[in-house]
Formats: sequence, C-alpha cells, structure tokens
Amino acid sequence: MFQKSKKQVSEQEALLKLSALCSQSEHSSGEMMEKMRRWAMPQDEAERVLDRLIDERFVDDERFAGFFVRDKIRFDRWGRRKIEQALYRKGVARDIIARVLDEVPAEDYEEALRPLLVSKKRSVKADSEYELNGKLIRFALGRGFGMDIIRRCISSADEYDVDETCDEDI
Repeated sequence: MFQKSKKQVSEQEALLKLSALCSQSEHSSGEMMEKMRRWAMPQDEAERVLDRLIDERFVDDERFAGFFVRDKIRFDRWGRRKIEQALYRKGVARDIIARVLDEVPAEDYEEALRPLLVSKKRSVKADSEYELNGKLIRFALGRGFGMDIIRRCISSADEYDVDETCDEDI
C-alpha cells in the first residue's frame, strides 16, 4: 500500500556496495546503472561511480559477455538470438555483443541444440514427419537458434542414438 521511502545512497556508499557486488560475480555496466537509478542517485554521480568501477576493472562488459555467453550455451542451451537479446537488455553495447558472439563456433550451438531436439522429439505428438519437424523448428526458434543450425541438427538428429546423445556431456 505505502511505498517505502528510498534512502539516497551517497557516491562513496554506492562505490563500496557495487564493488563488493562485482567482486562476487560478473555484472554489466547496464546492470550497475540500473541499480544506481533505483537508488535514486543523480546521473552525474552514477556515471562517476561507474567510471571508477570500470577503471578498477570491477566492471568489464566484454568479460561479462564472454562468461554470460558461455554459461547460456552450456547450461541453459540458448541460441545466438536469445543470448543477443538478453545481453542487450543487460545494457551491453551491440559491438561487444557481436564480437563475443562471433567468437563462438557454430559447433557449440549444434552441440547444445542436438540433445534438446532428441529429447523434445520423444515428447512431441505429431501425425506426420512434416508436422513433427514444424514443431521441433518452432521449439528451437524459441530457444534462439538460427534456421541453418536447426536444419543441420534436425537432419542429423535421426542419425544419433537417443541413449547415446542424452548421456554425453556438453
């Protein structure tokens, strides 16, 4: 009902809190600016704090993007498009996003997608091969994969033994 009044955070307090936060895990500059905005910090103070965090290497968007991309492919099994959108929402510059994503080989995406498609294929009900492929394609597109990788994985998914694919580590 009543909103709690937000206590204004000083520049020094913000620097201490954010440096402690960044020493525990990677964060983007966009996340740091959003946090300071929620603390109702003036824009000029927030920019000074962010510049100091960057100078002292607590915040590095390229390093953050590299870890983020690797984690999302390996653990969440996201495709390039979905990762790109998530990084953009976190305030990472488009040139950094493109550079980091261009370093990822297409095989990494295929290794992430293939077991997903094999698993999904077992649970999808379809009357024809055409309908099944349509459902698998929509599923993979929703995960952020491109059509070229989806096609390669669908055509090679039949070649892989279901038990063999599910047991291997990615």
